Amino acid sequence: MYASLKSFVTWPPSRENARRFTLFLCMSSTLGNLLVYLSAQTMPVSLLALDVAALTCVWIHYRLSRKSIKFQPQELADRLLEVQENERHRLSRELHDDIGQLLTAAKLQGEWLKRRIPEELQGQCSVLCETLDETLHKVRDVSAILNPRQLTSLGLEASLRAHLLKTLANTSLKWSLDCQQRMTGIPEEMAVAAFRITQEAVTNILRHAQAQNLLVRLQRLPEGLFLLISDDGQGFVPADHPARAGQRGMAGMSERAQQLGGTLKVTSEAGKGTHIEARFPWAPRTLARASKNKVLH
Repeated sequence: MYASLKSFVTWPPSRENARRFTLFLCMSSTLGNLLVYLSAQTMPVSLLALDVAALTCVWIHYRLSRKSIKFQPQELADRLLEVQENERHRLSRELHDDIGQLLTAAKLQGEWLKRRIPEELQGQCSVLCETLDETLHKVRDVSAILNPRQLTSLGLEASLRAHLLKTLANTSLKWSLDCQQRMTGIPEEMAVAAFRITQEAVTNILRHAQAQNLLVRLQRLPEGLFLLISDDGQGFVPADHPARAGQRGMAGMSERAQQLGGTLKVTSEAGKGTHIEARFPWAPRTLARASKNKVLH
């Protein structure tokens, strides 16, 4: 009995153990009240104290549950974005390493076969090799979109320019990337968020906007990074709650900005294009580093 009491006292104060302790107090209080009622005796002070302790534990759990529910949506959004990014990286590796290698092997086999088949089959074999080569390039493009490795090596500006060049190469859309300041030293999570928002916006423009001109602007402001994406397309009606309205792309962009403590503002009107403004505040350590460099200079 002493050993069990000692183990109960050294019980880890986890949330699950707290629930069990509250349940134990409530059951003890209920049983005590029932015994007093059946015996028709006056309620002892110890039982009253047990009732008060049980009621206090229930009230504390209620308050903690309200706080947990309050912060749950943001935590879920952060976790969802993290899972999405990890899944993108995994798919990118599989496409590049596994499927890319298989397509490369098939291409080499096709070229080997082309040198050994009769003349009348050379045309079909050439078409097969060209198809495999085009498929391999498409797979590598998709892999690069899922996991923009160049963000680390080239930086945000060069990565965005490379993405726009590749994505808009065979379209009639005229675009410009306005970046009049150096984008070195941008935190990785901020660069990824800005890249993904631009990526999603450009995809939506190509699918729905029917725009002729596109402007992407990056500005390094004292309070943070500013991203503007503007087009002259047909526009749309932005929803107050994009996720509920089925605008998943817009919801994802907003969640990425909010995850970093930033904001996303979408202004659009039928026939007047769409303007997306994303603002990402610098982290406290980044502001401190910038102030220190300013003092040194």
